[in-house]
This record gives sequence, C-alpha cells and structure tokens, in this order.
Amino acid sequence: MGVDVARQRTAARKGAPFAETFEAVSSNITAVIRGKDDVVGLVILCLAAEGHLLIEDVPGVGKTSMAKALAASIDCEWRRIQFTPDLLPSDVTGVTIYDRSNGNFEFRPGGVFASIVVADEINRASPRTQAALLEAMEERQVTVDSHTRRLPSPFMVMATQNPSEHQGTYPLPDSQLDRFLMRIEVGYPDATAEAAILEGNPVDELIAALSPVANAADVASMVAAARAVHVSASVRSYIIELAEATRSHPSLELGMSPRASVALQRAARARAAADGRDFVMPDDVKALAQPVLQHRLTLSGDAEVTGVDVAEVLDEVLDSVRVPTRRTATG
Repeated sequence: MGVDVARQRTAARKGAPFAETFEAVSSNITAVIRGKDDVVGLVILCLAAEGHLLIEDVPGVGKTSMAKALAASIDCEWRRIQFTPDLLPSDVTGVTIYDRSNGNFEFRPGGVFASIVVADEINRASPRTQAALLEAMEERQVTVDSHTRRLPSPFMVMATQNPSEHQGTYPLPDSQLDRFLMRIEVGYPDATAEAAILEGNPVDELIAALSPVANAADVASMVAAARAVHVSASVRSYIIELAEATRSHPSLELGMSPRASVALQRAARARAAADGRDFVMPDDVKALAQPVLQHRLTLSGDAEVTGVDVAEVLDEVLDSVRVPTRRTATG
C-alpha cells in the first residue's frame, strides 16, 4: 500500500465525527419529514460529497420542507430564493450600485451568498436567470462587473421543481442539470407516516422548532473524511466501464460525461464514510447510480418513441457491467 493511500485511510479512521454528524442531522430532519429516512440520507450524502441537489416531485410531498429542515439543522447562513418569471440574474448573484452618500460603488450580494441556498421552483425562472447559478454551482464563486467573489464554505444549492406542471416553466438545460450531483424524488409517505403527519404539529412549526445540530466546521470535517476514503483501481475501472456502457447503449443519445464519473465517485466515497468504511465498494457505486446519473443521461429519439425509461436503461447498464470482487475492490 502506498504512503498516500495509508495517509488517506488513517484520516478516514479519524473521521468518526462523520457518522455522528450524519446521524444527528438525519434525526433532526426526520423529525419533520416522516417515513423518508432513505431520502434524507441521500440529502446528507450530497452535502458531504460537496454536491448540489435537485428535488423533483409533485406538490405537497415536502420538497421545500426537506430543504428548509436541512438548512435549519446546520448552524450556518442559508437563504431561500423563490424563482419566478420576473426574477432577475442580479437578484441571484448580486448587483453593484452607486452610493450617493459616499460617492462609491458598492456591491449588494444576491441570494446565492449563503452556505445553503434553497432555490424553490427553479424551473419557473427564465433560462437567463437559471444560468446565473452556473458559475456559482461549478466554481463556487460569482463574477459581477468583472469582479470575482468567493462563496462561503460549505456551499450547497438545493433546488426544487414540479415535473408534472409545464405551463409557465422553463425546463432546465443539460448544462444546468449536470451541475447537480443528485436528483431525487421525495415520494408519498406510507400510511403510518401520513397518520403521524396528521396527528402532529404543522410542518412549519416543526421546522421553526428545530435547533442546529452541526455547524460549518462539522460539515467541513465530513467533506474531508469523504475525500479521504480510498477508491481502488478496480472500482475506478468499474465506474469507467459503466460510463463506456452508457455511451454505447443504443437507447441513449447522451451517456455519462467525465463529470458524471467524478460525481459518482464522490458520492460513493461519502456513502462509504457514512457506513464507517475507509474504502469504496462496488455496492456504493450501484446504490447511488440512479440518483447521480439519471438526470445526466439523454434517451435517443427511437427510445423515446417506444416509451423506454432512463431508469430502466440504467438498470440494464448496471446488470451488463461486471462487478469487481470484494478482494480487488478493497485493495
């Protein structure tokens, strides 16, 4: 084992706070979002993997509440931007104005200057306004009037959208979708969870009652622990083979990009750390393939006509690629 790998594994072993922080934040959110432990886990993994999250589902299932509950669970600045057709790019990034009192130009930060940015109903804003997030999401900085300003750390965009409503909306382009590490659905609660929702306090009251259980330093520790998780050559090859399989699949016009491969590895590292491991297993990759890759793949015209689903194609790809053995995956 190389010296660098040994150092990484030592660092990961010191990352016990990862599991503690993960559990604390998860418990806080599940006090508001009932019966969705798996979904909550994906939200926290996305944060630990330094990614952005798109929550896509029908109205009323808790998309915005999920985002607000995460923001309330972490002691750092967060802002909500309500995306509407009249929202301007400067409302997102900020604007430089002239102050007559002192004769100077001053920068007024936009809503994106926060650690957690809740972009509510992102597909209701114009493409020009949506594009204002591209630099922020990719480079964690904003350029206004030729001046570049760094965004805080941690920085995460949690966007919501309703896929079933198309009137007055602007579909996110591929370049925007690719900036999101994961796209998830909340889904309807089961009968037991819905009964608990009906018996309990209103969601807004539950969120208002939440106290932070982690801070920016705790999130930074989770990020460092996830980065330190070892990825063997065989697991990296497995990710590459998955990418190549999507690029050659007859039902896909657009397969995995290199950014998608990197995203899948980052997410798998976070999942391994949450499981208390200092190495990634193929199961980590397979478990996260759907939320990380689905929104990055584009069906061919023929596949769309026949009604093929992206999720089904991705399952075919996962079944067709040989999975590394445990011995080679942990080496």
